[in-house]
Amino acid sequence: MNSTAHHPDTAHNTSSSPDPADRPTSSPELVQVVLDACSVADADTVLRVLGTRFAEESGDDMPRHDSTARSDTWTGAFLVGRDARDATLPSDLSLNGSVTVELQGGPVAVDRLRQTLTSAFGVQVSGSASGDQEIDLRLRLTHA
Repeated sequence: MNSTAHHPDTAHNTSSSPDPADRPTSSPELVQVVLDACSVADADTVLRVLGTRFAEESGDDMPRHDSTARSDTWTGAFLVGRDARDATLPSDLSLNGSVTVELQGGPVAVDRLRQTLTSAFGVQVSGSASGDQEIDLRLRLTHA
């Protein structure tokens, strides 16, 4: 999975493609995901859950980053179509702290991704904004 950390002390962008947050959401099935101010382990846990069910836009399957690094923000883009994987979620889904997740995309795709997160974590909606064809949803994830 193309996970890009934005932090001066880390350099674990695994792809030469542009940052997913800089690209417009071009498909109703594409959801941009941004994880803020969380540990590497918690970001990895959340991204593994999403990667279990949905294809990452770049085609990679799992996030890759240095588990000893610290970062403030991770980004990814997931294709959340009707052909979502019906896979069992990983069994080691503990979060050490809360994780703020921002989702941006088509309403149906964002809702499907939110449902996956709800099946794995405690989820509290902390904000949302809707446009004609896109929704921005901010969630706070905690250990379920």
